[in-house]
Amino acid sequence: PLAAIVLENMFKLYEEELQEKSHKPTFMPLVITEANLKKESSHVKGFTPEVFWLKQLGKEKLALRPTSDTLYTPMFKLWIRSHRDLPMKLYQRGSVFRVDTKATRPLIRTREIIWIEAHDAFATKAEAEAQVQEDIDTTEKIMHQKFGIPFLAMKRPQWDKFPGAEYTVGSDVFMPDGKLIQQPSTHLMGQKFSKAFDAKFKNEKGKEEYLWTTAYGPAMSRILASIISTHGDDQGVVFPFCLAPIQVIIIPIFNIKNKKTIIKEANNLGTKLKNFGIKAEIDATEKRPGEKYHEWELKGIPFRLEIGEKEIKEKKLTLFTRDIRKKENISIKDLEKIKEFGKKFDNRLKEKAERFMKGRIINCKTKQEVKKIVEEKKIARVNFCSTEKQGEKCAEIIEKEINAEVRGTLAHKKEKPTGKCIICGKPAKEVVYIGKSY
Repeated sequence: PLAAIVLENMFKLYEEELQEKSHKPTFMPLVITEANLKKESSHVKGFTPEVFWLKQLGKEKLALRPTSDTLYTPMFKLWIRSHRDLPMKLYQRGSVFRVDTKATRPLIRTREIIWIEAHDAFATKAEAEAQVQEDIDTTEKIMHQKFGIPFLAMKRPQWDKFPGAEYTVGSDVFMPDGKLIQQPSTHLMGQKFSKAFDAKFKNEKGKEEYLWTTAYGPAMSRILASIISTHGDDQGVVFPFCLAPIQVIIIPIFNIKNKKTIIKEANNLGTKLKNFGIKAEIDATEKRPGEKYHEWELKGIPFRLEIGEKEIKEKKLTLFTRDIRKKENISIKDLEKIKEFGKKFDNRLKEKAERFMKGRIINCKTKQEVKKIVEEKKIARVNFCSTEKQGEKCAEIIEKEINAEVRGTLAHKKEKPTGKCIICGKPAKEVVYIGKSY
């Protein structure tokens, strides 16, 4: 239940940002027809091995959606007639299902992905590419600035793009075990799906053109894995204040004689905090105080307030801060300050995660250097022949001999290569990043 509340809070912040950027919410069918799924050939070729097929219904073969491009595009065809209907920016929250044959891990690699997916339609390629950059900005504003998870926006090699896309940008997050995990990805779908579904619009001159589309998919369940792994410590989980299911846990310290009085004061505290917009709960169980402290630290609650006879008498409470494990006194009249403390709490988590990421990217000039850096749980930055199809053979050598992957090139700036590809020795055309991943 605590994780479910965190997920709801994550959805809320993400949806607010998407709506601020003119996206409208929708609900789309979970079940897709085989005919729809197979409309775009490269898309179905990439996804067919991962599709959960349902029992055939009459002449229709049905599947659980692995993604929703083949649901939104036919609706764009119905809803968009002219340039006046554009841009159209839609999203939904829900699940997609993929037959993953690799070892699954809770949250990190699952067959049901809990996520948001945004699907947008535009009149021009330039507008669609601007949306890709806006999606990266959304990841920055929410996952990094709010959730405290830094990332590298990587334009994926052609052999690793989303099936049916012109190109893909993935957000690589560095996990404590040295592996990279892909978080929100955004895709320029171009006109492939609009041509497959004959989704056109009339431009300002009355001429019909195919729509340009994009897709963006922040997987909440997977981002939660990064939040737990990045911010947690040896005492347990540490949830950011803005996401915490309970922001303040109140621990009444009582005995048989004063229990009623202490609980009453604890309830008053809880009401005051809630009036300030702070999510608070009271642990009035019969467990020992130390046992309660340990339990709520394990569950990652940002702040703990301890109240007993001494605190009531002095009108000062003991405040414990989870991330720095510091105890201090706070006056009952200053409880609203906890909101400000919460902002500082989140900033500390973000800065700690940024420090962890700093210095993890190392320039390498040889295959041997790359192997060493990857073994040291870091990311190698190298000159590479190409991220187009001709570079795939070099990438396969890296995967086979170094047990790592070419993650791509930086999406927000073009880096100039020098010299030769570290694998084949041909003139380098790209600067790529190499690391292990989930």
